[in-house]
Formats: sequence, structure tokens, C-alpha cells
Amino acid sequence: MSTPAIYDLYSKIVLDALSVSKIKLNKCRRDFMIEIFMLYLSIPSRINFLQLGRYSLFGEQRFRRQFEQGFDFFGFNKALAMPWIGNRNAVAFDPSFIHKSGKQTPGIGYFWSGCAGRALRGIEILGLSVIDADTRLSFHLEAVQTPPTACLQDNELSLTDWYAAVIKKHLEQISSITQYVVADAYFSKRNFVDKILECSLHLVSKLREDADLSYLSIQPKTGKRGRPAKYGGKVDVTNLNPEHFTPVENNKGITAYSAIVYSKALGRNILLVVEEFLIKGKTIYRLLFSTDTMQAPIDVIDIYHTRFQIEFGFRDAKQFSGLENSQARSGNKLYFHFNTALTTVNIAKVMQLSNPDTRENSFSMATYKVLFHNSLMLSRFFRLFAINPNSIKNHQHVKELLNFGTMAA
Repeated sequence: MSTPAIYDLYSKIVLDALSVSKIKLNKCRRDFMIEIFMLYLSIPSRINFLQLGRYSLFGEQRFRRQFEQGFDFFGFNKALAMPWIGNRNAVAFDPSFIHKSGKQTPGIGYFWSGCAGRALRGIEILGLSVIDADTRLSFHLEAVQTPPTACLQDNELSLTDWYAAVIKKHLEQISSITQYVVADAYFSKRNFVDKILECSLHLVSKLREDADLSYLSIQPKTGKRGRPAKYGGKVDVTNLNPEHFTPVENNKGITAYSAIVYSKALGRNILLVVEEFLIKGKTIYRLLFSTDTMQAPIDVIDIYHTRFQIEFGFRDAKQFSGLENSQARSGNKLYFHFNTALTTVNIAKVMQLSNPDTRENSFSMATYKVLFHNSLMLSRFFRLFAINPNSIKNHQHVKELLNFGTMAA
């Protein structure tokens, strides 16, 4: 593949997404969006305004001005993702900690870091992604910066209230994709679940192993006075009642059982799926649930397991597209940088899926970083030395240089 072909595929993917999403941009802004994703794919080191100016034909100030302007990342990423997303999908959301120092960054404070296992000083973004339970693909949709605790307290909001408000803000766009949202066990709180259900969405998540659950009564009516019993005893996950729980068939070798039970913590009936794992001779139980009691239990398992793919998107963006590199002191610039870094990973995934030769390969963001960096360098050489990269004589040499340092197919 010659250098122009790589850029042709990249430009086609970006322009098609802009067309499908119907984002209105003038020519200057459209050209900038095509350029900015290419630069995030090409720059091998830190990605900030200074570096963007060094690797571009334009100055640093151009990027500072353009980053202040808005862009519909949700619509753009939805257009990128939906051709590759099947029917068994959901929108996953998860906070991610971003390391930051100094005092001038908007929204800086103390946030929970899963890697460190404690709260650290920095900022946090809440990422929304669409996932496919069949292909296990995950595509970023939008990232929103979390306000610091003091700001939430001033507005009499809890952290879960704010997370739910983000879902409600994007309700129309989420509903156009799916009726299910999936999150980790932190979000299995009654006030959060109630707000999700008010949006006509359903939550797939996980409960604690010691959750207070009750069987629904299956005893026939006696005809005596008084209301019949609603519940039929506590659920013991180590000794499930076969009258209520049925095995969940799956091709992954997972031992799982499902039933509709009552959750005291959530104050409602839920579809519960109990998974059993044998780890180091000890049986471990994982309690998954869905607020949609009519959902297929296998879908609850597959959707929750696929939820973790959102973490790989954060990882790739941090390692390869500069998610933590921005030094901006404007909320709008930070928003643009975070979403550009995460959207760049989407574009690399679509490039792999669009090529029949690489579609079945494991995704490697490192390969596309090297490929685009090589392309950028070769394009600069071709332009300065007036070399024709498409000539038959140069074709094999260009291909060899282009793929230098990439992973073998």
C-alpha cells in the first residue's frame, strides 16, 4: 500500500462519518478536523499545542483557536461505529482518571484512581462508548469532564447524580442506538438506577456477593383473608433454589443460572444472573443483573463481559494518542483534546476493519501510530525531494519503508 492510498482510506473514513452525521462545517473547519485526527495518529511522543505546531504546516496558535470551538463528537463517533455494531449492543459508561498537576487546570481535584487504588489529585472524565456483545467491539462516543467534589456540593449534587445527569443529557442520542446502558458495580445504587429507569433505559450491572435478595413467591392463592405472600425467602447464592433458577446456556463454558428476584437495595424486581467460577480451589460467585426482567439472560452475561472493552479504549488513548498530555487551561480545549484522543482510536479501528487483509487481526494501536508516522515522514521527503511515490520503480521501496516497525500481519 503506498502512502497516498493510506491517506485516501483515512480521508474517506473521516469524510464519510462527517457526511452521515450531518455535522455542518465550513471548509476550513472540515479540513482542520481531517488534519487533527491525522496528527494525533502520527505524532510519536507527547501531543500538545507545541507538538501539533511542530508536525503541522500551520502554527501553534491555529490549534489553540480551533480547539476552543465546539464539535459534535457523539454524532461523529456514532457514524463511525454503527456500521460495525450489531443488534446485541449497549452503551457503556465508565469514569477514567487523568493525571494532572498544577493549579490552573479547570476541574482539577481529587478523584478515584483504579490503578492506584486511592484518590489522587488530577481530573476525571466520564466516557461513553457503544459496545457489541457479538464482536466484542467498543467505540468511543463522547467524554465529559467530571466537576470536582466542591463544585458538586455547591449545587447539592452527589457524584452519582451528576453521572445520571450526563446520561439524561445524551438520552436522545443513546436511545437512537439502544435501550440498555451497562456499568460496573459502583453504579448499582438505587438513586442511580431510578434515574436511569426514568429515562426509559435499562441498566445492566453487577451486585455485591452479599446483596440482600429475595425469591418471588410461587405459592398458589389460598383464598383466605389478607394479601398473599410476595416473597419466598432469601436468596443464598451458594445454594440456589432450582424451582426459581434455571441454567443459562452459553458456549463459553461459564456455569450460570438466572431468575427474577427482588432486590431490597434497588427496591424492585430484577433479572439476576449468578455466575460461578472456580479460582484456586475456591468457588467465586458473580451477581449480574438487569432492570429489564424480560431480557435474555445470555445477553446480560455477554453485555456485561463486553463492558470491559471500554477500558482498552482508555488505555490505547493514554498510551498512543496523548489523552493525558494536554496542558490547556480552558474547559473547551480540554474537552476537544480528550475526545480527539479517544476518537483517534476509533478511526484506527475502522481503518483495520475496512481493510479485508487486516480485518481478522487483533487490533494494535501501536501499529497504526508507526504506520502514520512513517507516512508523515515519507510524505515530507517526497514533497521536498520531488519523488513520485506511485512510480513502479519506487513502489516496493515505499511499501517497505511504510511498514517499517509495524507488527507483522
